[in-house]
Amino acid sequence: MKYLKYFGIALLVILIDQAVKLVVHYQMDFGTPGQIKVIGDWFKLHYTTNPGMAFGMQLGSEYGKLILTTFRLVAMFGIGYYLYYIIEKKMHTAYIVCISMILGGAIGNLIDSIFYGVWLENAPYNAPNPWFHGQVIDMFYIDIWEGYLPEWIPVFGGSYTALWPIFNIADAAIFVGVAIILIFQNKFFKENEEKKTVEEEEVDEIQKQFIEGEEKTSTRNQ
Repeated sequence: MKYLKYFGIALLVILIDQAVKLVVHYQMDFGTPGQIKVIGDWFKLHYTTNPGMAFGMQLGSEYGKLILTTFRLVAMFGIGYYLYYIIEKKMHTAYIVCISMILGGAIGNLIDSIFYGVWLENAPYNAPNPWFHGQVIDMFYIDIWEGYLPEWIPVFGGSYTALWPIFNIADAAIFVGVAIILIFQNKFFKENEEKKTVEEEEVDEIQKQFIEGEEKTSTRNQ
């Protein structure tokens, strides 16, 4: 039951993420023509896809997408095992929930990468095959600012840039999970260290009592 609760959180993130993505894919027009304003010009629903990492970042090589998808697959098993481990160790509840959210987000985007090239036929035109080359669907657009950056800015200068990238539920789950861990890491890990100290003291006390009992038994036998 203790495992089901936390892995259930990851599953919930996956289901919500995939449901929203499929609704957007089948019910919204792609790009600016299908854009829906939610809160003025500040927050919009905007259907777009990206072949790379969270928030639209990419690996710039011919095999970048395949490398990224493979990495996500390995990371999924790594995070899944780590979640099992910290549940077993009874670490801080909020910390376990954060890892559950990160796992759910990682799997959510992994599903896009592995299957959407086949299911939704959205692999880039130059992809060697649709499997493992699906593009991730994004839809939440916080439009803080967009425009051309000055030429003097290194790397990105002269390019048209949005201050806040378009993202999805999976990205948000990963971002929120990591942010909470960073903000409250002292509380999470301090509590775990205190728990370890108490457990060590209990073990020491048991060992001490055992040794004292052995010594008394030895004395009586003499």
